[in-house]
Amino acid sequence: MRKKELAIKVIERLKKEYPDAGCTLDYDQAWKLLVSVRLAAQCTDARVNVVVEKLYAKYPDVNALAEADVNDIETIVRPCGLGKSKARDISACMKILRDDYDGRVPEDFDALLKLPGVGRKSANLIMGDVFGKPAIVTDTHCIRLCNRIGLVKDIKEPKKVEMELWKIIPPEEGSDFCHRLVYHGRDICTARTKPCCEKCCLNDICKKQGIK
Repeated sequence: MRKKELAIKVIERLKKEYPDAGCTLDYDQAWKLLVSVRLAAQCTDARVNVVVEKLYAKYPDVNALAEADVNDIETIVRPCGLGKSKARDISACMKILRDDYDGRVPEDFDALLKLPGVGRKSANLIMGDVFGKPAIVTDTHCIRLCNRIGLVKDIKEPKKVEMELWKIIPPEEGSDFCHRLVYHGRDICTARTKPCCEKCCLNDICKKQGIK
């Protein structure tokens, strides 16, 4: 089966399995997703969702967070790990939004990449979820599952996986497809335990059949 054909089959089956899959980070404004996705590095989305409640209660908008003492930000976000670097990036990022973008998140991929602490994964997430643009978010679930399924072969570097997926995933499907991979990676095709291949909706078309 050609990779494009396989990709379409995987997309169709995951749609049926996870029809309402979406971003698991809680946010109601674009800048909040920017903050949360930085905090999510090496931390669970569930913990981030708890921590940001306290952060936003004290600093409810871009201006407030931009003016906040970075040490105060660090104290609040420390439970997410890497508190010092994350607080520094969040502070610098909010200052740029305030000073250069009138408090708004730029609707441009390259502009997003220039923000402190924002890499391709974060920029793609924001482009897809906030602005509804074509996006492929190559997080650990995406990389692991795409290798196992056979959509990519022995590629672990996020950017290289992203570039390969752009060749075979319809642009309008990319964002939701990656969200569904997260759900599938947590529930079925797990990393730390043996994958539940017998329950997997992709069992008959998966190249790896659950082999790591």
